[in-house]
Amino acid sequence: MRYNFFLLLFFLIVAFPVLGQGKIDGFYQGTHHGAIVLGGGFEDSKKYLAGDNKLDLERSTYYVSLFTAYGITDNLDVNLSVPYISSTTESNLQDLSLMLKYKLLQFNSEPGIFEVSTAAGFSTPLSDYTIGGLNDIGQQATIVETRAMVHFMSKSSWFATLQSGFSFKLEEVPNSLPATLKVGKATSTWYYDVYYDYQHSFGGIDYRGTPFPQNFREFGVDFHKVGGTLFKPFSSTLGAYVSVSYIFEGRNTFLGAAYGLGVSYQINSD
Repeated sequence: MRYNFFLLLFFLIVAFPVLGQGKIDGFYQGTHHGAIVLGGGFEDSKKYLAGDNKLDLERSTYYVSLFTAYGITDNLDVNLSVPYISSTTESNLQDLSLMLKYKLLQFNSEPGIFEVSTAAGFSTPLSDYTIGGLNDIGQQATIVETRAMVHFMSKSSWFATLQSGFSFKLEEVPNSLPATLKVGKATSTWYYDVYYDYQHSFGGIDYRGTPFPQNFREFGVDFHKVGGTLFKPFSSTLGAYVSVSYIFEGRNTFLGAAYGLGVSYQINSD
């Protein structure tokens, strides 16, 4: 069963943690099919957690991202994203992200289809953006990513996707464990989802902790985030989405809402 190409578009792969919805999704493009997504949005943060201490620090961050996906085979997709991020003191290309996703198993049942997938890839800085303040757009880390995912698609078009894995950082940035649970409905006329996104970092230092002066690469960043996406196709090749998310808890992270919108275009190499 080949799903409509639009259905993979709504995890908005960018390495910037506030904007992500999991490094992979549960839908496959199909052989020689793909999509290009141009998205943008902003994060409106009112508080900052320095370790576990809530501070009255505000930040507005804007982004534009270009995301492409292509089906090498029916069971193998490649995803590439490039974000440009602007904060109060820094505007630059951030981290390129490249992921390969492979469907290991598929089970057909009376309720629907169960699929098990795995993925691997990396992200790496595209520019020499600065590090050393709360308006940083990243931590200048090259990251090796691994993921495992279980996806269920019911016969009534409802779906649920659970993924997790390990993010191995090659610099001083602490390694992390991500996890994302997403549920929604995907049809040929509408797509919508809600999700919970989580990251736990192993160790690291806290903002305004010790040692001082601090190396911002060594911050351990945790977050709990909820969000949702609504997408509408206008033709067989063109569609648009809106999204919203909210970080409500964490460690060394800004709290607040993020909003996004974008357009998508189908690639068909048949």
